[in-house]
Amino acid sequence: MNLAHILVLVGYLVAGVLFILALRGLSTQETARRGNLYGIIGMLIAIGTTLSVTSDLTHPLIAVAILGGAAIGAFMALRVGMTQMPELVAMLHSFVGVAAVLVGYSLQFAHISAKPELIEVFIDVVIGSITTTGSILAFMKLSGRVSGRPLLLPARHFANLAMLTAIVVFGVLYASDHETWALAGATGVACVLGVHLVAAIGGADMPVVVSMLNSYSGWTAAAAGFMLKNDALIITGALVGSSGAILSYIMCRAMNRSIWNVIFGGFGAAPPKSATKGPAQPAGDVQEITAPDLATTLLGSKNVIIIPGYGMAVARAQHAVRELTEVLRGKGVNVRFAIHPVAGRLPGHMNVLLAEANVPYDIVLEMDEINHDFPTTDVAIVIGANDIVNPAAEDDPTSPIAGMPVLQVWKAKLVIVNKRSRGAGYAGIDNPLFYKPNTKMLFGDAKDAIEKVVAALKA
Repeated sequence: MNLAHILVLVGYLVAGVLFILALRGLSTQETARRGNLYGIIGMLIAIGTTLSVTSDLTHPLIAVAILGGAAIGAFMALRVGMTQMPELVAMLHSFVGVAAVLVGYSLQFAHISAKPELIEVFIDVVIGSITTTGSILAFMKLSGRVSGRPLLLPARHFANLAMLTAIVVFGVLYASDHETWALAGATGVACVLGVHLVAAIGGADMPVVVSMLNSYSGWTAAAAGFMLKNDALIITGALVGSSGAILSYIMCRAMNRSIWNVIFGGFGAAPPKSATKGPAQPAGDVQEITAPDLATTLLGSKNVIIIPGYGMAVARAQHAVRELTEVLRGKGVNVRFAIHPVAGRLPGHMNVLLAEANVPYDIVLEMDEINHDFPTTDVAIVIGANDIVNPAAEDDPTSPIAGMPVLQVWKAKLVIVNKRSRGAGYAGIDNPLFYKPNTKMLFGDAKDAIEKVVAALKA
């Protein structure tokens, strides 16, 4: 082992340590910026180390790829809004899958012949294909280009099993004969499987899907690392794959979901029980409240809990919400935030929005930490959230979200729901919360409505 090889191993080791520190930093809001910086430095070291051992270091196409990719990435980062972050993440996952598939085919055309190498190529291409098409469909669902409703085809589980069997058969043929047609056949089946798996998942479970696709992209990168004999890719892929899987499991537990049911679109889950009278239908009219009246109510309150949702992100109302928080706290009101695990379209979506607006971290609490406090809360303000505060999850066994833990806002003395309309949430179901006697609706765009409340409070 010469000095150059030792330096390469040290470079990859340092990059791996920085990636671990990055994940550690991203685990809390207070250290997230530092964790992000660790990840950037680690990636720069990994890229530099890889280029140092490449004989084509001076090849002009490498410079074009690096500079072009950096420019595109910077352009996308500058243009994307917080509401578009979930679909951007899903699209980036598809890039990882495409890269893995292209690397696999490049090695296939390089005439590899050893059985271990063939197996590595096959696994990488299959996982990459599933990740690519699944991520593209997730992007389309999250961006509203296709419906978020689950597509539950007849015999879908049999179809999944049949496609998995076909992939295994193609794998055996490919390992035996090293034929490109076998690899192409497996690629096609895997692409269809990726679409089918994500199509069968409903809108309420999409944050878990994004997390699972993140895990898939990690395992894809790890498989590519084995193909290319690159330690940095193996380490990075394993970290991303395992952390994404753990996060998905944690989120499923918080939602009272089986991770297998989410991944396979309800595999093994019993269908909802049919009620003799059908699903409970909300009755009565909604009660409205104006911004000045809400301001007066808030001034007379002692405990207020704010529940942010995707509507807050769409309206970019996080800064107005932060100002509302500051004004109320300045008047002696105890204000806290309740964050549901799947609020928004991405794990931690609401936490990122509130951190961007400089809302103090110590008043932003997870569902398990604050759900028991609603009975002693004077006012619960729901801003652009729907499914995560829907009592049908507890009361209606026929509901698509039945059994999913929700924030029990209806137990507060007064519930204010800020929405532009009474429309259904991402899961596509009505919300009986709107019709409860202690609920009042503050209709309008979240940013505009909250700014009016703040102005009334200051007046």
